[in-house]
Amino acid sequence: MADTSIGTPEQLRDPDYTPALHKAVPLGIQHVLAMFVSNVTPAIIVAGAAGFGFGSNSPDFPELLYLIQMSMLFAGVATLIQTVGVGPVGAKLPIVQGTSFAFIPILIPLVAGKGVDALSAVFAGVIVGGIFHGALGLIIGRIRFALPPLVTGLVVLMIGLYLVKVGIQYAAGGIPAYDKPEYGSLLNWSAAIVVIAVTLLLKFFTRGMLSVSAVLVGILAGYLYGLAVGMVTFDSIGTSWDRAAAFALPVPFKYGFELSTAAIIGFCMMSFVSAVETVGDVSGITKGGAGREATDTEIEGATFADGVGSALAGVFGGLPNTSFSQNVGLVAMTGVMSRHVVTIGAIFLIVCGLVPKVGAVVRTIPIEVLGGGVIVMFGMVAAAGARMLADVNWNRRNMVIFAISLSVGFGLQLDPKAVQYLPETLRIMATSGLLPAALIAIVLNLALPEELEEDEA
Repeated sequence: MADTSIGTPEQLRDPDYTPALHKAVPLGIQHVLAMFVSNVTPAIIVAGAAGFGFGSNSPDFPELLYLIQMSMLFAGVATLIQTVGVGPVGAKLPIVQGTSFAFIPILIPLVAGKGVDALSAVFAGVIVGGIFHGALGLIIGRIRFALPPLVTGLVVLMIGLYLVKVGIQYAAGGIPAYDKPEYGSLLNWSAAIVVIAVTLLLKFFTRGMLSVSAVLVGILAGYLYGLAVGMVTFDSIGTSWDRAAAFALPVPFKYGFELSTAAIIGFCMMSFVSAVETVGDVSGITKGGAGREATDTEIEGATFADGVGSALAGVFGGLPNTSFSQNVGLVAMTGVMSRHVVTIGAIFLIVCGLVPKVGAVVRTIPIEVLGGGVIVMFGMVAAAGARMLADVNWNRRNMVIFAISLSVGFGLQLDPKAVQYLPETLRIMATSGLLPAALIAIVLNLALPEELEEDEA
C-alpha cells in the first residue's frame, strides 16, 4: 500500500518525483537490501566452480574478493544507466539491475576446474553477449512472439532446478569438502537450517524492510550462529578485513580477453530470454507503480541498458546484469514509482563496490550459511518459472514441447558424460542443459502447428 506521507498519489506514480531525502534514502537502501545477497551470489558460485571459491585453499582465492566487488559496483552502474538514462539507453524508471542467475548454467561448464585462466573467455563472452543484448532493443517488440510463457517459463524453471543442486552442496559443506568426513554433517546442515528458518519467519510473520530483506537477515543470523559454533572466528574476519584495501578502482581487462565460441553463443542465446524477462519487469513496474502499460520507448531503453550494463561490466570483470524481479514487487508494495529513490540505492552499491573491505566481510561467510540462503533463492527461481508456466494453455501440443525440451535439457544436466564425444564448444553448450532445452522449445513452438480447438480439451 502506498504511503501518502511520502507524496500525493499523483506524485507517487510519477517516475520523476523526488521524495524528501530523509524518506528517499531508506527507500533506496531497502531496494539494495532486497537484492544484495542475490547480486553477489553468482560470483561466489562461479569462483567455486572454477576452483578458487570458499574452502578451496587456492592461491587464487583473493580473486573472489574482486569478483564480489565488481558485482556490487556494476550492479550500481547498470542501475544508474536505467534510472538516469543516457540518450535512448535506459528506461528512466525505478529498475534495479543486478548480476543475473540466468547465465550461471552457461558459466559453470565454461569455468569448471579451470581456475582464473578460464575468466578471460568468460568476460570476453560477457562483453560480446552484452553488445548483442543491447542490439536486441532495436527488435525486441518483434521477437517476443518467439518466446511465449511456455519457453520463458521452462527456461526459468530449469535455471532453478540446475542451481538447487549448488545450494544443497553448499549447505552440506561445499565441493572442496565433498570427499571429507565432515561433508553433510549435522553441524554443516544446522547452519543452513538456521538461515532457512529465520528467512521463513521474517518473510511470513513480519512486514516492511524486515520482510523485504529476509534472506539477508537470515544469512546474518546464520553468520552469528557460525561464530557461536566456531565455523568462523573473529581472527579470520579481522585478517580478511586487514588484507583488503579501503578503496580500489576496477581494472579493465584484468583477466585478459579470449574469444570463445561456446561463451559467445551461450551468452548471446541467453540474452534472448533475459531480454524478454526485462520486458516483463518493465511492464510489472509500470502496472504496479503507475497503473499503466509500459511504452515502447521504455521497453527499448531498458533492453539497451541491460546490454550496455553487461558489456561494461565484462570489461572490468563483472558478470552479466539484468533487471531484478524482486525489486519490481517492492515498487508495487511501497507504491513509490520514483526513479530517484532507486538512484540512491545505485549510488550505495557503487560505494560498496569501490570499498573492497565490504567484499572482504562477505568473503568470510561460511559456505554452509550461504547454502541456506541459496536454497531459498534458487527454489524461488524454480517457483517463478512454475508460475510463468501457469499461464500456458496445456493442450497436447504444448505438453509435448515441454516434455521433450525438459527431458533433453534436464537429462544433459544430470549426465554431462552423455555428450563427452562432442567437440568442446558443443559439449560445453550441451552440458549447460539450458541451451538445448531453450533451443528445442523455441524451434518446436515455431514449427509445430496449433491444435484445433476441439483437440485442446
